[in-house]
Amino acid sequence: MRDFNNLSPAAERIVDVAEDLIQRQGFNGFSYEDIAQAVGIRKPSVHHHFSTKADLATVVTQRYVQRFSLALEALDRAGAEPRERLMAYAQLFQATYEQNRRMCLCGMLGAESETLPDPVRQELQRFFEINLAWLTAVLGKARVPEAPEASQLALLLLSALEGSMIVGRTPQVDAAPLQVTRAFLALWAS
Repeated sequence: MRDFNNLSPAAERIVDVAEDLIQRQGFNGFSYEDIAQAVGIRKPSVHHHFSTKADLATVVTQRYVQRFSLALEALDRAGAEPRERLMAYAQLFQATYEQNRRMCLCGMLGAESETLPDPVRQELQRFFEINLAWLTAVLGKARVPEAPEASQLALLLLSALEGSMIVGRTPQVDAAPLQVTRAFLALWAS
């Protein structure tokens, strides 16, 4: 399997297209033919770079998890108050959603997790563990009397953000992730 940090320009373009297709259609909703057409190459060329769809999806997911982890580290370095950090976190989802209502890659894959190859599921699990740990830490710093445990609130917010992207697609709610986070913060404070 390839390392996402050492991709050739052609392989990187394949990964970019695969990421877009997964975010819009899911793992089971695209083929190597779809990628070949989008990139402007022949299908055997896609196989040359990624012998299996599982290899490609693993690299796509590893890269996505790495980028998201780096974004969380940047939020930590900003040193803002918990509420500001949570809104900045929601903005990560909103920025993805604003790209033609694309889904969080791992949210989309999560819906298909039972049919995914093991390496992809492992990366998917890593994404959710990283996010829940980060949210739990942020929420734990701002104790609100009578509020549930930080880990429960973390699961609630992450689920609400992922769900807002799904639900917001159909009625076409423009700022669904931000709206959900604002509502969460209003309820959390009361």
